[in-house]
Amino acid sequence: MTSLRRWRLSHLSLYRRLMVWLLCPLALLVAIMLVQAWLASREAADRAFDRLLDAASLSIAEQVRWQQSRLWMDLPPSALEMLATDAEERVFYALYDAQGHFVTGNRSLPSLPTENDIQMNYGDVTSQDMPLRLGVLRARLEGWDRSDRFEVRVAQTREGRQALANQLFLASFVNILIIAGLAVVVVLLSARFALEPLTRLRRAIRQRNPRTLSPLELALPLELAELRQALNELLARMRRVRANQERFIGDASHQLKTPLAGLSTRAELALRQSDPAAWHEALATMHGTATKTARLAGQLLSLTRLNNPEATPTKQAVDLTALARRCVREAFSRHHRRGIDLGVEVPEHAVMVSANDWQLEEALNNLIENASIYGASQVTVQVTDAPARLTVTDDGPGIPESQRLLMLRPFHRGQETGDGSGLGLAIVDSIARAHDIRLSLQAAHPDHPERPGLCIALTFSSDASSNA
Repeated sequence: MTSLRRWRLSHLSLYRRLMVWLLCPLALLVAIMLVQAWLASREAADRAFDRLLDAASLSIAEQVRWQQSRLWMDLPPSALEMLATDAEERVFYALYDAQGHFVTGNRSLPSLPTENDIQMNYGDVTSQDMPLRLGVLRARLEGWDRSDRFEVRVAQTREGRQALANQLFLASFVNILIIAGLAVVVVLLSARFALEPLTRLRRAIRQRNPRTLSPLELALPLELAELRQALNELLARMRRVRANQERFIGDASHQLKTPLAGLSTRAELALRQSDPAAWHEALATMHGTATKTARLAGQLLSLTRLNNPEATPTKQAVDLTALARRCVREAFSRHHRRGIDLGVEVPEHAVMVSANDWQLEEALNNLIENASIYGASQVTVQVTDAPARLTVTDDGPGIPESQRLLMLRPFHRGQETGDGSGLGLAIVDSIARAHDIRLSLQAAHPDHPERPGLCIALTFSSDASSNA
C-alpha cells in the first residue's frame, strides 16, 4: 500500500503535488481550530452559566435562618428565575447542614469534594440518570448567638449551556470557514504564480527545434536557473557527442571508401586483362582487401555496440584463465601461418572476475590482432591473480610514451605501416571504461628502454574480483 501511494504521488503533476503538501496541513490546521473552537465554546458557556449558579446560590444562602432549633429558609422566586432560559432547562436546589443532612429542597443532590476551602465549587454530576451542572456554596450563619455551617446546592440541566455552546461554536465555525476559504484561494493563486516560470521553461523547451542544441537563454528564478544550467550542460555534452559522432562517421566513411574504391579499381583493371595469371593476382589482392574491409566493418559494429549503454548485457562471472586459453587456441593457427609465435601463460587455478564475456573476448582478440598487425613476431598472453590482470606483451616496435593516449582515439594510427584501421585500442578502451578496468600501456622491458616491445595490461578492480 505504501509503494502504491508513493507511485500515485510520483505521477501527480507538480501543481497537484504542491496542492497536496499545502492543503493537507491547512486542512489539519482547520480541524484543530474547529476542535479548539468547540472546546472554547463549551468552556465559555459553562463560565457564563456558572456565574448564574453562583448568583442563585448566594441569593438562596442569604435567606437561610435558624428557626425552631433548625436551619430553615424562605426561597425567593427570583433565585431560580435567574437560571431560567429559552431552553427550558430544569433547576434543582437543596439545603444541607454541617453534618451533610438534607434540610430542604426540591431534590437531594450529591456533594462535591472540598478543594482548599474554596467557597464555591462547580462540577458535572449525574442524578437519577440526568446529567447536571452542580454548584455547591459553603457558608455559615452570621449572628451573635449562632455560627453554624451549611451548604447550598443548586443544579441545572445542560440544555441552555448546550444551546449557548452551539451558538458560539457556529459563529466560530463560520469565521474559520471564511478564513480557510480565503487561505485556499491564496494558496491556489500563489502556487499558480510560483509555477509560472516553470511553465515558461516548458514552453521554451517545447518550441525549440529538435536539431538545435544551443543553450537556453531564459530569465528564471534561482531554483529554475540551476535547472536551466543543468539543461545547458546536458546540451553542451550532446553537442560534443554529436560532433564526435559526425567525426566518427566521417572517419568511418573515409576508411570504408578507400578499400571499396580499391576493390572497384582492381576489378576494372582485371576485366581488361586476358591473362589468367593477372586475374589470379587481382583476385588475391581483392580477397585481401575484402578481408581487411570485413574486419574494419566488424570493428565499427563492435565500437557502435560498446557506445550504446542500453545494449550492454548484464555482467556475470568470467574465468580469465579459460578466456585467455580459448582466445589463444582460436587465433593460434592463423598467427602461426604468419610466422608469429603466440603463447599463453596462465595459473593453474581459475581467476574469476565480474564482467561481460563477449566484451572481454573482443578486447583480448583486438590486442592480439593489433600486436600481430604492427610487426610483432612474438605475442604472449598472461593472466595473473591478486589483483586480477590480463596482459598482452609483444616484441614489436612499441608506441612512444607521448603517443600512447592518442592511440586510444578511433582511427588514430601511430605508424602508417601495417594493415590496422586504428580501431583496436579504441575498442579495448571502451570495454575497459565500461567495466571500470584500468588500461595501461607501457614498454615491454621498462628496465631496458633500448629493447622494443609493448605491454598492454587490463587490471580489474577489487570489487570486480570479489563480486565474481
